[in-house]
Amino acid sequence: MVCWVTIFKMKDKDFNCEKKISIQDFKLSFTGIMAASSKLKHSSTLYASAIETKVGPMLAIADEKQLYLLEFMDWWKLKREIGQLREKTNSVIILKETKPLISIKNEIKKYFEGKLKHFKTPLCLVGTPFQINVWEEIAKIPYGQTRSYADIAVLVGKPSAYRAVANAAGINQFAVVIPCHRVISHNGGIGGYGTSIDRKRWLIHHEQNIKTAQ
Repeated sequence: MVCWVTIFKMKDKDFNCEKKISIQDFKLSFTGIMAASSKLKHSSTLYASAIETKVGPMLAIADEKQLYLLEFMDWWKLKREIGQLREKTNSVIILKETKPLISIKNEIKKYFEGKLKHFKTPLCLVGTPFQINVWEEIAKIPYGQTRSYADIAVLVGKPSAYRAVANAAGINQFAVVIPCHRVISHNGGIGGYGTSIDRKRWLIHHEQNIKTAQ
């Protein structure tokens, strides 16, 4: 069964993030984390940049060719994700703009303006084959529509694995770009979203409004 568009009536001003964080505050915290990590041995460098949006600031991390992470800064697991990424890539992370960071910053801006539906910034997906399959199917969900975790389980060839699908969605490191906000519960409920259920509703509402207006 495919869950098609579910309408959530909200306005831009209805979004309210319980944990407020500014880009400047995060930069100070981030600089401290990275200063400590820079003392460790590393073989490569990743670059980070902050992105302001209507529903809170985001952090993007990339190398010179592709994006490794895009998360909202109030995600409580963000520091852990940064640490794991640094370990997996044996990298130090510094604040600097690169081509993928400039690209995703422009695309995110256009997305929130309602001018972009498909992202083209190259992504580096790091996960198990099952997790990557789940993320790839989620990325195929059309703009302004929703699917259930059970729908995605069927599409990856494991109909009973909807809980594993939910877990994979929960560790997606590319917020908005791999649109886990479009995945809802089988019964039509909003389902989970790591950083904020209000943010998930806002994103669904935003896309449906743009689609309806066109």
